[in-house]
Amino acid sequence: MKERTVAVYRTAKKAVDEFTVPYNERTTILDALEYIRLQEDPDLMYRQSCHHGSCGTCGMAVNGEFVLSCIKRLADIPEDQAVRIEPLPTMHQIGDLAFDPAGFFNEFPDDITYKRVSDVNTDAAVPEDMEHYERFESCIECGLCVTSCPVTVDWMGPAALASIHRMIEKNPDEADTWLDRAAEKRGVEQCTKDFSCSRVCPTGVAPGKRITLLGSMIKKREKARASEEKQE
Repeated sequence: MKERTVAVYRTAKKAVDEFTVPYNERTTILDALEYIRLQEDPDLMYRQSCHHGSCGTCGMAVNGEFVLSCIKRLADIPEDQAVRIEPLPTMHQIGDLAFDPAGFFNEFPDDITYKRVSDVNTDAAVPEDMEHYERFESCIECGLCVTSCPVTVDWMGPAALASIHRMIEKNPDEADTWLDRAAEKRGVEQCTKDFSCSRVCPTGVAPGKRITLLGSMIKKREKARASEEKQE
């Protein structure tokens, strides 16, 4: 097998440690981290679970790109480029590459409970004995969209707003309730339409598009209400 030098951010040093890892064409960034933890440094901290792109746990920055480490392959990075692995910058760091996702999860409305059998993430290597997995729509709550978003003010974020739009699609009779949430100060109006959230999404949820649609729905409702007031 070939070998590659990988630089990994360490919290205690506020700098990177370099490790040499073996790899082939299928070795992922997460595989490299597992090798480092098992063979070089058992104190290395990172989040992982499914290893096939369905849980959203292993998000991190690889050479500045926000990715799921279980999908990003080491061989996809040109050999003449350095490999630098860092934590998602906007998340609450708890050690090395690991972060506490509580703040991200808290933005999702509590009453969003709809689940479905999900399509397989085509970029992931899913175990042969796994027929399907269940999650909230196609969003795997990885936080990549929130991290990539350039908005710096306090707001709900792209994942939460995308989930609100999906709830309107699923329950149109409850549209006013959901639109009220989206129209809050921390809602749609804070979006700058950068669409980086859609570009980094590993499952194609396209939160930027959904936020834009929410904005159009809010404006349409405001126009309709204004027209009704004039008629009165």
